[in-house]
Amino acid sequence: MHKGAVREVTAPDAAALDALLAQETTPFVVRALAAHWPLVQAGRDGAAAARAHLAAHARPRAFTVSLAGPQAGGRLFYDPAMQVNFQTVQEPLTAIWARFDAAEQTADGRLVYMGSIDIPGWFEGLDAANPMPLGDREALASVWIGTATRVAAHNDFPHNLAVCAVGQRCFTLFPPDQFANLYLGPLANTPAGRAVSMVDPDAPDPLRHPGYASALAHAQVADLAPGDALFIPSGWYHAVDATAPFNVLVNYWWRDTPRWLGQPQDALIHAILAIRDLPEAERQQWRALFEHHVFSGGEAARAHLPPAGQGILAPLDATAAGRIRAFLLRSLSR
Repeated sequence: MHKGAVREVTAPDAAALDALLAQETTPFVVRALAAHWPLVQAGRDGAAAARAHLAAHARPRAFTVSLAGPQAGGRLFYDPAMQVNFQTVQEPLTAIWARFDAAEQTADGRLVYMGSIDIPGWFEGLDAANPMPLGDREALASVWIGTATRVAAHNDFPHNLAVCAVGQRCFTLFPPDQFANLYLGPLANTPAGRAVSMVDPDAPDPLRHPGYASALAHAQVADLAPGDALFIPSGWYHAVDATAPFNVLVNYWWRDTPRWLGQPQDALIHAILAIRDLPEAERQQWRALFEHHVFSGGEAARAHLPPAGQGILAPLDATAAGRIRAFLLRSLSR
């Protein structure tokens, strides 16, 4: 199935990047955006040099690392019993680097993976040494370090700027409306916090997952070399293959809405608890109420009330959001 390439744009300066991130609603690639980073330059000298650059900034604390044998085929996924197919341990960075050394020497396909490591929390000055100008966005900066790995398609609520720093990354992206054709797994038992596609993209089963062909018809692919960056808008699904023996990705997550707003994923899970298994007639009643109060924007639900009496029906602020959160905590603890 043919997949189109993610479009490429240019960002010659910080202002141009800021404008792109503010205006664009579909993925794009900026080539060599971070080519000047010392981390990228160290990676060009080899995996050992890249690890030395990271180690020079590492804080003296244990790091979380995921491990799997060659039988995983580099895929961070489930085993036949629907448990994750890797183990997670905490070790000093020196011990983890030794695991990478061994993986490179044996080339036996073992998996070593450090996912979503908060940069300020685990590395001192790494972000300053390898800066990304994101304007006034309050971005969460993370680093992902691993052997050759395959991560199933999933999505994230925040916007995402992903920078290939060392190695190579191939992203396959799907629009948010293709979620049903990706055959997502469980919401709670996940490899890394988000529901993932149960389709093996290297060996899709057209009988078990017939809609996947439609998802592929809408897919876009981005092959990233060191220094290249990919913008993934909120909600876009992405499968990620790291193809070099040693790979480092730095990414930045941010949302355009205030942080005090809740997480939509939490609302979805709560709705499964409270609504999904009701009788059909009752579900339809709640569907109409959700449309009236939530998906419409809520204007009609409050229009007949004076502003002082609208309560949480009014547009939210941090104080009202805090009251809702406190109410939910009390109600869920009963």
